[in-house]
Amino acid sequence: MITSLPGDPGSTDILAIANLPILWILAVGVFAAIILQTVVYVRAARIAAPAAGISSAELKTSFRAGAVAAIGPSLAVVLVSVALLSLFGTPAVLVRVGLVGSAATETASASIAATTMGAALGDASYTQSVFAVAFMAMSLSGAMWMIATLVLTPLLRRGDSRLRSVNPALMAIIPAAALLGAFASLGIGELGKTPVHILTVLTSAAVMGMCLFLAHRFNVAWLREWGLGFSIVIGLFVAYSLHTTGLTPGA
Repeated sequence: MITSLPGDPGSTDILAIANLPILWILAVGVFAAIILQTVVYVRAARIAAPAAGISSAELKTSFRAGAVAAIGPSLAVVLVSVALLSLFGTPAVLVRVGLVGSAATETASASIAATTMGAALGDASYTQSVFAVAFMAMSLSGAMWMIATLVLTPLLRRGDSRLRSVNPALMAIIPAAALLGAFASLGIGELGKTPVHILTVLTSAAVMGMCLFLAHRFNVAWLREWGLGFSIVIGLFVAYSLHTTGLTPGA
């Protein structure tokens, strides 16, 4: 029976414990659960499609559109994950940043936890004991995302039913407005930082708008599906190019 994990609490060799086999096993378990959920949801969608009047071709198109739309955001997550590997190790980054929560939220949680111990992420004070506390804080932060979803989903479902009984058209407007508000909030939050942020947001918006216009004008369905990926990739390229010109303060 193992009573303690290997490592030196005062050591700064974080990766010695960040890549422990037990953490890899837990990370693989999380991925396995997500793959199983995906299979269950896909099968459920196929079964429910005929009753909803959705054809097999439309179902395949929706699956493909969802898969393609996920490529763009995933690229941003991959870039952030690579930068965080030396701080948290591969298993923690895969689970915390890649699957649950966001890079900003998880890093903020870890930073606050490290600060309570008089340390900072990445410097000489970032020891194995600090990593353990920061990792726990990240895990609790991600767990609350899941718990909040579990608790709030039934409540929101009741609200959905009441709104549909009052005016069914509202449920066609509210989700679209919520998505627009969420993405607008994220974009506006970046505008005031540096000129690079402003030009990157404007470039990404222009590329997405152009893709949607061309898709509608020439009836190119695949361009509508790939528009988000194109806008993110081009936005990243523009941000990097502008950063190298020195537009970012301190660059």
